[in-house]
Amino acid sequence: MRLSVVILSLAVLLSCNNQPGEKINYPVTLKVDSADTYFGITVPDPYRWLENDTARQTAEWVARQNEVTFAYLNQIPFREAIRKRLDELQNYERIGAPEKNGDYYYYYRNTGLQNHNVWYRKKGMDGEEEVFIDPNTFSADGTTALAGMFFSRDGSLVTLLIQEGGSDWRKAVTLRTADKSVVGDTLKDLKFTGIAWKGNEGFYYSRYDNPNGNQLFSKVDYNKVCYHKLETPQSSDRVVFDGGTMQPRRRAGAFLTEDEHYLIIATSVTTSGNELYVQDLTTPRAKLITLVNNFDNDHDVIDNDGQRLIIHTNLNAPNGKIVVTDAANSSPNNWKDLIPEAPEPIRNVSTAGKRIFVSYLKDARSVIKQYNYNGNLEREIQLPAIGTAGGFGGRHADTEVYYTFTSFTYPPTIFKYDIATGTSTEYARPKVPFNPEDYTTEQIFYTSKDGTRVPMFIVYKKGLQRNGKNPTWLYGYGGFNISLTPSFTSSRMVWLENGGVFAQPNLRGGGEYGKQWHLAGTKMNKQNVFDDFIAAAEYLIAEKFTSSNYLAIAGGSNGGLLVGATMTQRPDLMKVALPAVGVLDMLRYHKFTVGAAWASDYGTADESKEMFEYLMKYSPLHNVKPNTAYPATLITTADHDDRVVPAHSFKFAATLQEHQAGSNPVLIRIETKSGHGSSNLAKALDVTADQFAFAWYNMGITPPLAKNNP
Repeated sequence: MRLSVVILSLAVLLSCNNQPGEKINYPVTLKVDSADTYFGITVPDPYRWLENDTARQTAEWVARQNEVTFAYLNQIPFREAIRKRLDELQNYERIGAPEKNGDYYYYYRNTGLQNHNVWYRKKGMDGEEEVFIDPNTFSADGTTALAGMFFSRDGSLVTLLIQEGGSDWRKAVTLRTADKSVVGDTLKDLKFTGIAWKGNEGFYYSRYDNPNGNQLFSKVDYNKVCYHKLETPQSSDRVVFDGGTMQPRRRAGAFLTEDEHYLIIATSVTTSGNELYVQDLTTPRAKLITLVNNFDNDHDVIDNDGQRLIIHTNLNAPNGKIVVTDAANSSPNNWKDLIPEAPEPIRNVSTAGKRIFVSYLKDARSVIKQYNYNGNLEREIQLPAIGTAGGFGGRHADTEVYYTFTSFTYPPTIFKYDIATGTSTEYARPKVPFNPEDYTTEQIFYTSKDGTRVPMFIVYKKGLQRNGKNPTWLYGYGGFNISLTPSFTSSRMVWLENGGVFAQPNLRGGGEYGKQWHLAGTKMNKQNVFDDFIAAAEYLIAEKFTSSNYLAIAGGSNGGLLVGATMTQRPDLMKVALPAVGVLDMLRYHKFTVGAAWASDYGTADESKEMFEYLMKYSPLHNVKPNTAYPATLITTADHDDRVVPAHSFKFAATLQEHQAGSNPVLIRIETKSGHGSSNLAKALDVTADQFAFAWYNMGITPPLAKNNP
């Protein structure tokens, strides 16, 4: 790689009292002669060197950019008041639903501002409470977390998955629950895995062999399902399924039915569609039997009823259905409908007490129905309001189960549910220091560019005047079959209580209306997602909730792509853009870590000239135009993000800074010891405070809280 311009600015030329509209002197970023050729078309990539995020030169660039960014943020007069108010609203006790394992009930509690939830247990619901695991003690700086906890069937053993610095990589530590003593060695190189216990002798898990090479650039390294026998070294673990044989599989996961009769293995090459395999563990030397041998649809074995397997699938059912099949004769040709497809898509399926709980989505809100194992509907469960319910998981012998209900202004509340009677009893409601009666949530439907009807939730304080001057936070995602449903975060209340509007549209690409809604926002249909988002903004402006001078657009990961594409296509539409950990280089995304698995949604620039041209047309990095006034932009990423690598954000920031013609700031905030999600609560609140402060400041608004915290 030949250097064409060797300009490294070591000095940061930024005043600490920049007012909105003042020009910022950014650190000059080195440009190099680097390019890729696609189907005869050469595409320059002058900031390619920023892809090496472990290089000294990149670290120096990060330090200079952070110095500029934090100098700007530090001089916003109400930034600290926002951070203080976030703490106040977050400082309430939160309790998780109890789960019975062995003789104990386990649950988490957070007193309010603890970086991580503390896990407690008690013998019987009326027993004495004791701390079981406190992740806040894992590291001095609070960046090591508990990422999962998996009990053996009798509850005598538990395996903890440990996450460090926000990375997707995990370590596994097994404890005896009686005295919390460690059993055997720590397992390493685990990623995107659960733990499936077989008796008390060992468990199944997934791992990679090449974590260092996989950290930045993709290499031929595929997921394996292994069996680990306790008290033996990881090096002797038996490979049960090798994802690199035949068609390479990037992910493979193991699941055991509750009776430990069947081992189920699901494998995938992208984020959509999976194979299924089953092995009868009660038969010596039984082999894996193929249930599904293609990746065209999604399938999930949710339980067994003797030799019958109960499967959630969208095969010949875009909205999903439940089928049954004999484990010994289980090809899709022998599947029989147990719970047929409904007009509403299935979001989730769980079992408890030999009942099937199906969570449907009706215009992006939860509807829960209870069925028996013969597929007969027993009841629709009455929920407290319009919102999102989750949980309902348990064991065959359970007579009651717990679930959580939440909405935009309804803090997550746990209910105990009696399976026989259908009675819900409130178990734990958090006491959040705000009055939900002060706020209104409405669901509207607007029309996108091609005439598609799209739903959107809008939340605001009662008495709001539609004068076009309300600061509005438009948040979206639109991808990977993920549904955005009503949910509560205390941090959002800071925006709302200070006169802000929050809007959440259900864009195509998500799963709100089933498989067809998802596919309508993928590959050569991806522009539909951006059109839906733009139409949502135009609706809010037309209805005078806000105007372009008071609109902020926000999203993370695939939602960061959404923000990047929207702001480069319509820079006039919003005042503030907040792309977080975004996929911003659509020509090279598949060359990093797990990026190749996203091809089912995006396609790749290598697969065809048509796909390359389509990606090139909307890729945020490649659509930044010279001498264009872009909105005030705060890009956020983290140094340990090994899912959407920070190079996306680095290159996008450098390109925007180079070409920004207006006086709106273009800043990048790079968190340390954090990943695709914040590694602890304090870091998460820091990011939110900076985003709110940046948005209000660039809208020219001093939020009311600033007057109460001079």
